[in-house]
Amino acid sequence: MAARSHSERYDAIVIGTGQGGKPLAVALGQAGWKTAVIERSHVGGSCVNRGCTPTKTMVASARVAYLARRGVDYGVGCGTQSVNLGRVIERKQEVVETFRGGVLRSLETTENLTLIHGTGRFLGPQEIEVANNDGDLLHLHADKIFINSGARPSTPPIEGLDKVPKLDSTSILELTELPEHLLVMGGGYIGLEFGQMFRRFGSKVTIIQRGGQLLSREDPDVAEELKKILEDDGIRVLVATEVTKAERGEAERIRLHATRDGEDLLLEGSDLLVAVGRIPESASLNLRAAGIEPDKEGFIPINERLETSVPGIFAMGDVKPGPAFTHISYDDFRILRTNLLEGGNATTKGRLVPYTVFTDPQLGRVGLSEEEARHDGCNFRVAKMPMSFVARAIELNETRGFIKALVDPESEKILGCAVLGVEGGEIMAMLEIAMMGHVSYKKLKEGIFAHPTLAECLNNLFATI
Repeated sequence: MAARSHSERYDAIVIGTGQGGKPLAVALGQAGWKTAVIERSHVGGSCVNRGCTPTKTMVASARVAYLARRGVDYGVGCGTQSVNLGRVIERKQEVVETFRGGVLRSLETTENLTLIHGTGRFLGPQEIEVANNDGDLLHLHADKIFINSGARPSTPPIEGLDKVPKLDSTSILELTELPEHLLVMGGGYIGLEFGQMFRRFGSKVTIIQRGGQLLSREDPDVAEELKKILEDDGIRVLVATEVTKAERGEAERIRLHATRDGEDLLLEGSDLLVAVGRIPESASLNLRAAGIEPDKEGFIPINERLETSVPGIFAMGDVKPGPAFTHISYDDFRILRTNLLEGGNATTKGRLVPYTVFTDPQLGRVGLSEEEARHDGCNFRVAKMPMSFVARAIELNETRGFIKALVDPESEKILGCAVLGVEGGEIMAMLEIAMMGHVSYKKLKEGIFAHPTLAECLNNLFATI
């Protein structure tokens, strides 16, 4: 049967149902805009389906396995521990489907909103062609178009890599058999979270990082401390190591040829995870037909109001340059809602970008790092304290890591922090709130916090200045 064609005009078209696109489509529909939202696979975007939700659910299972093995440290006998990876995956999927179902219900029950399952591409600055999942071609027209198509894992141009079986951050979520030895290419947050997770499940793990340290954007002391923590967990960590070739070895094993400090290395494992970054999902959008020129990496350039070079077309989330975090995508939605529906003038300028790396212990980060402050010529002082000085961490037997905060000695404002410690993301959020409210570090130094909580570590942290 030949594909049918249909044309319809909307007030707005949203491409993608991620953490920016979904709430924007709902808000526009609720405001009376006739809106179409296009999704080619599962609703919810990377976060719900392939990112935050499934990975952090599995990280939680890995932490239970870790604590069970450490039961003797607490005077608790836990017997023989085993990990049922199949059940871990089932639990992960149950959580994903719960979240995904909530997104779907929200989209399907919003007035003025039409959800279209298919793949969209520009035919012009106000026209989108959608090949829907029924095989029909739809031509949608709108004065306002919002791109929230996300990003996907990238594969580096390494000899032989295309000829060996490999996992990425999506496919590794579906493993039902535990790798005997997982090789991880990439020392960013994705590689570290999966590396530690599978080590705790019982795999042997080797992490290979091309750069001179893990987490290349962090201060060297933070990266080095995290490296020690991972090595303490039994992970082999190789930094300043470049993979030059991949090949199949005996018994279907993966062999990686690499160099480090001029020395040749041969690394062999049962499975390979490639976690060297993500690239924008923009190639299929036919952007040039709309008059948009992506940058050399495929990202869609935007201004601080999320406007592209073409009037009426906006980009949000991971498809644009800048930090690729779920909460940033959601804040992109807030900016567009404020400007389009509330008559405001919101921008991305000066917004704080907090994030947490969900290793264990967590690394919570916000504001300036020490290296960034030096580069910018800031006047700052550093407050730094090991987690072994925190009473609550000692009671929990979770003393690995440290807390570091930068302050302006004149204004007494907090400029940024790195919290590598138990519930580091939560402690970081306290400091972020202080930054949002322009609270002096001295207020936190003298603040009354319940004892014994992790929060009261801020008293002693700022007493170091």
